[in-house]
Amino acid sequence: MARHGQVWVEAARPRTLPASAAPVLVGTAAGAVDGGLVWSRFLLALVVALSVQIAVNYANDYFDGVRGVDTVTRAGPRRAVASGLVPPKRMLAAVFVAIGVAGAAGLVLAAMVSWWLLVVGLGSFVALLGYSGGPRPYASAGLGEIFVFLFFGLVATAGSAYVQHRHVPASGWVAATATGLLAVAILVVNNLRDVPTDAVAGKRTLAVRIGESRTRALFVGLIGVGLLLAVVGVPLAARSAWPLLAVLAVPLAREPVDAVRGGGVGRALIPALGGVGRLELAVAVLLAAGLLLS
Repeated sequence: MARHGQVWVEAARPRTLPASAAPVLVGTAAGAVDGGLVWSRFLLALVVALSVQIAVNYANDYFDGVRGVDTVTRAGPRRAVASGLVPPKRMLAAVFVAIGVAGAAGLVLAAMVSWWLLVVGLGSFVALLGYSGGPRPYASAGLGEIFVFLFFGLVATAGSAYVQHRHVPASGWVAATATGLLAVAILVVNNLRDVPTDAVAGKRTLAVRIGESRTRALFVGLIGVGLLLAVVGVPLAARSAWPLLAVLAVPLAREPVDAVRGGGVGRALIPALGGVGRLELAVAVLLAAGLLLS
């Protein structure tokens, strides 16, 4: 039973979860600056974000598994459906369970704040299913990065700020851009690792389309601009030096950047994936602390 539970945790891809927690932390802090922190709204927003992320990961596992995109030759962690650990129907059911959890938390949040949030939530659900599913999944068309930037950057951060006191300050928008770029970097290094097997399977991710060399340059650029916005842009927008605390997270960028710039391939890039997740989460925690102190 414990081993079976471990399979579901593995399928949820814990290394990617900072991409959903980080924007909620930063957005909540930005939105709470002028009116104080409303804990119930923060916790509900966090449940929504994490549930959506898990639903995306389960859906990706399901659709890539049944389409034969994931095979035993891929360099990344095993996939539950492709490896036969979870039947496709059970994984599809898990996708809708995760969506249901997100929907329930979102419904309560909408009742507290604004029913317009339901429109945003519905859009998120449609987008997550279209990421890997449908006749033309856009993750296979090189558009996955746009989805991540929009929903795990702008929407998650600005939305978390808005639900606090129905206002998104300038610092919230700058932080949304910074966290969005770092979240995209997680996807970019993930797709860089899978270029050989994705290309063979016909999955035309952005990394496959532009090639490994340009993907490595893109990754470094995303990290650089994301950090610059975090340590310079947010303090300027907040008119406070406290968000400069985010500079303490900058050294965490060295390991993943060195791995990618050094030509790492396949499994050698797995630590870089976790490293970017830790970097984004550290930036978010420090920015949130700085914004609340300001």
